[in-house]
Amino acid sequence: MEMHQLRYVVAAAQTRNFSRAAEQCHVSQPSLSQQIQKLEEELGERLFDRLQRAVRLTPAGEAFLPRAQRILDEVDAAKREAADAGTLVRGRLTLGVLPTIAPYLLPGLLTDFARRFPGVDVVLHEDVTARLLRLALRGELDLALTSLPITDGRFEVRELFSEELLLALPAGHPRLQGTSPSLAHLADERFIVMQEGHCLGDQVLSVCDQQDLAVKVRFRSAQVETILALVGAGLGVSLIPAMAARPGVHPVEFRSLEEPCPRRAIAVVRVRQRPMNRAAAEFLKRVQTETRTARRAPRPSR
Repeated sequence: MEMHQLRYVVAAAQTRNFSRAAEQCHVSQPSLSQQIQKLEEELGERLFDRLQRAVRLTPAGEAFLPRAQRILDEVDAAKREAADAGTLVRGRLTLGVLPTIAPYLLPGLLTDFARRFPGVDVVLHEDVTARLLRLALRGELDLALTSLPITDGRFEVRELFSEELLLALPAGHPRLQGTSPSLAHLADERFIVMQEGHCLGDQVLSVCDQQDLAVKVRFRSAQVETILALVGAGLGVSLIPAMAARPGVHPVEFRSLEEPCPRRAIAVVRVRQRPMNRAAAEFLKRVQTETRTARRAPRPSR
């Protein structure tokens, strides 16, 4: 079994045509057909049904194709590792990240990463979790920073840290007095939450539902900073990740809810079957090192 035979099989499966596969592999069509036939003879199984104008994978071909692709991916990864061997990594990192994480966690991480590896181009893609996972499965993202849970077994999930969800109130709000409030104390409040599809919005509503609090949603937004500005204007309250709770930026005060206070878990995610390039591996090491001490905002006074 030869590497070029595996490439021919993968190309033929993708194009469903031996002629187009041969063009893609820069060989003649008879040569490609001959090599695939030679591989079939070695395996003792037909990999393709030859139709009049196309080819189609047989059941044996369907079983063979994923492993052939995996072998080719590993070989490509080995070549990249050899090319990247040296003090400075050269390459490209495509990073997906939630909008509720990016502006608070990434500036420090990427500043350090760029200083250590100036030869790496980092491309950021901010989106909701569902779309980030789809992009990762299509091979368009190396890593994604998301919140848990993620139950799809196709992903390798490494939890980085958890953080408290803090109650955000307009400055001077009556709930700022006394002990830590509970969600039950907020039954008459209007909430400002993330738009549907955003993990944080779903988490806030889920926390309230678990406490039998019927949430009155007044506004929805796609940006945490907009939510904080609306809270500061006295238009409602919200639950905000601790990393976004920056006193003094908006006329907003933050309080911990009574125990057990709600939290969210942040993780880095990658597709299990996709080899990780050197740039992604280095970033993964940096983000794990930087968050090992559970990066979170200082706990507000109760």
